[in-house]
Amino acid sequence: MIPLPPSTRIFLACGATDMRKGFDGLAVMTQQVLEQSPHSGALFAFRGKRGDLVKLLWYDGQGMCLFSKRMDRGRFVWPSTKAGSVMMTAAQLSMLLEGIDWRRPERTFTPSLAG
Repeated sequence: MIPLPPSTRIFLACGATDMRKGFDGLAVMTQQVLEQSPHSGALFAFRGKRGDLVKLLWYDGQGMCLFSKRMDRGRFVWPSTKAGSVMMTAAQLSMLLEGIDWRRPERTFTPSLAG
C-alpha cells in the first residue's frame, strides 16, 4: 500500500477511463471532469472499461506519481454511476485494490462469547 498521509482525500472517478492516458491526460481529466486540482495532494483513482486495470494519480509534494494495478482474475469494484466522483477512506482504497467489495465489507467470523 502507498504510505499516504492520514489527511489525504481519495476520489474515485466514476465511469470508465481510457487507460492509455498517462500523467498529463489523467491530470487534465482530474481538472475538467472531477473539478479538482491534481496538485492538491488528493489521490485520484481511475478504472478501465474492462474493470481489471486501475490507475492512481497522486501529487506527493515533489511531483506527480502514477501507480497502476491489473488484476489477473476478477474485477475492481466500482460505483455504478457514470459521471462524477466518489470519496473514500484509505481503508476502503486498500480493500478496493485487493479486489474486495469496499461498499459492503462483511466479517467472516463474529465471536459469540468472550473468554
